[in-house]
Amino acid sequence: MGHVAFYAPLKSPHHPVPSGERQMARNLMQLLTRDDVAPTLVSELRSFDKQGNAAVQAEFLAQAETEIPGLIARGQTEDWAVWATYHSYYKAPDLLGPAVSAALGIPYVSFEATRANKRLGGPWDVFEQKAQAACDAADVLFHFTQRDAVALRDYLKDGQQLVHLPPFLAQETLPSQAQPEAPTILVAGMMRKGDKLASYRIIVEALGHLTGDWQVEIAGDGPCRAEVESLMAPYGGRVRFLGQLDAAEMAAAYGRARGFFWPGVNEAFGMVYLEAQAHGVPVVAQDRPGVRDVVATKGLVPDETSESLADALLAVLNDAETQRRRAQDARDLVQQHHLLAAARQTVWDVLNPLMKETL
Repeated sequence: MGHVAFYAPLKSPHHPVPSGERQMARNLMQLLTRDDVAPTLVSELRSFDKQGNAAVQAEFLAQAETEIPGLIARGQTEDWAVWATYHSYYKAPDLLGPAVSAALGIPYVSFEATRANKRLGGPWDVFEQKAQAACDAADVLFHFTQRDAVALRDYLKDGQQLVHLPPFLAQETLPSQAQPEAPTILVAGMMRKGDKLASYRIIVEALGHLTGDWQVEIAGDGPCRAEVESLMAPYGGRVRFLGQLDAAEMAAAYGRARGFFWPGVNEAFGMVYLEAQAHGVPVVAQDRPGVRDVVATKGLVPDETSESLADALLAVLNDAETQRRRAQDARDLVQQHHLLAAARQTVWDVLNPLMKETL
């Protein structure tokens, strides 16, 4: 049936730094693989401008213009049947897919594309215009969260499809359920300035309200590790830093945890929430847009005070029946909505007719 040309302008699935963004790119490539179809990562151009720098944006635009003719030639030779882009937005728009797919006459589909009109006229004006043009060019816009759907729906073109694809793990079945022996809380997040550090600060405040026996394991690393260690210092030996873990090590960490705690400041959704719940580890998080799309309802704390977060943690740490019920709810949620089979059906029910039209 031809190949899927896959592109991730923010973070390639081959990027050396682990993150939820990289993991979702890898998950999508697995989802797009079938017996008669294989995805091809067609470009490593990372059009990421963190600061809103006009010169940086101009350079990326020039690189894209240079790369497009070669991609068109490749697409003709390699029989590309559809172009799929993951996460085009104002800081890292898709500068390749719309032009290449139009030249080849193939469908263009986009996963987790966003529009941000408030960025027009500011330092990312040019890139937001490109992100919006990519949205306009798409035959299908797959959105992961209800928040992302709002802006996309308001600007849909005739014939465009807007399809909800719940975030998913690249697994056919659930892993073994956690069997924690100690009252351990697992925290996992990159240690960098901004939203991640803000979540760590909230965690520190909540831990100050915990009573009884508890301990915390923190998986993750980054440029702010020393600052996070300093924030956690008052809790001494109750807190253990695990560093950056691979998949097997993370699975072992989930297996030791009675609860997973990550407030979720400005998270798009958060793959770690799905991983924890798949292992039967109840999540405690603030009730935020995006987060609520992937966390079992009872794990969301609408009152964002540190005392309320601490109370939610104590419930899963100290009440065996609550922990058991919440663990089962978490696994049921992932089983029903966030594994590969459900995601594959959602995507291929849309792609099959599109791809047949181009063959």
